[in-house]
Amino acid sequence: MSREIRSSAGRVWAMLLRYLYLLRSSWPRTLELLYWPTLQMLIWGFMSQFLYVNSSYVFRAFGVLLAAVMLWDVLFRGQLGLSMSFLEEMWARNLGHLFVTPLRPYEWVASLLSMSMIRVLLGMMPAALLAIPLYHYSIFSMGLPLVAFFAVLLILGWALGLAICGLILRQGMGAEGLAWTVVFTLSPISCVYYPVSTLPGWLQHVAWTLPSTYVFEGMRAVLFTGIFRTDYLFTALALDVVYIGLGAAVFFIAFNNARRRGALLQMGE
Repeated sequence: MSREIRSSAGRVWAMLLRYLYLLRSSWPRTLELLYWPTLQMLIWGFMSQFLYVNSSYVFRAFGVLLAAVMLWDVLFRGQLGLSMSFLEEMWARNLGHLFVTPLRPYEWVASLLSMSMIRVLLGMMPAALLAIPLYHYSIFSMGLPLVAFFAVLLILGWALGLAICGLILRQGMGAEGLAWTVVFTLSPISCVYYPVSTLPGWLQHVAWTLPSTYVFEGMRAVLFTGIFRTDYLFTALALDVVYIGLGAAVFFIAFNNARRRGALLQMGE
């Protein structure tokens, strides 16, 4: 049993190394990871400075928009990081080569999740550190709640990524645009920049079904009152379990279906 576990971990590590080598071999890929989070931080940082002077709302917590932007990017980058590693295999028509090896689907998924986390950290850390000298604001001042918010959003991003990859396996490369668009449909009802009470009553019920809504409401509670809403955290984690289960089910069902149809050898541009 221990030998099998070591072999499985070795296959996950081998796939992770593959994605790391792909990233290291192409400076545009690395630059893209750093570029968008930093650009977002700069735009919203200057907007926050303007609102700090002109709005009593932001005066109460200067970093509310900056924190919201950075945390939203965790969700977006978590989903996109998983989807991009998956799509690179699709573009290279490499699925057939991968799965004539002993690699198991869940081991591949583990490597995709690991690479997604690395992509998120590479993208977010420079932006978060740059905000300190530019705006004298550190998102790390939230302390342990920041770790909880990060984990909830990352898991939701993984759930979305797995579901999207499953849809691409089922529908083919014509569905690859979903990797860049689906997550943005959650932004308005996740209440990234405004409280849930801003939404119409019927839409508020929809918003509370998303883990991301609890994160951003919890973030504002920490920034405005200094209170960490653990009830929000536990509800968000429970919803995360549901969503990651659904996302994994969509992915593995689509993968097994594609393997039965022989579609793994045909996937690609």
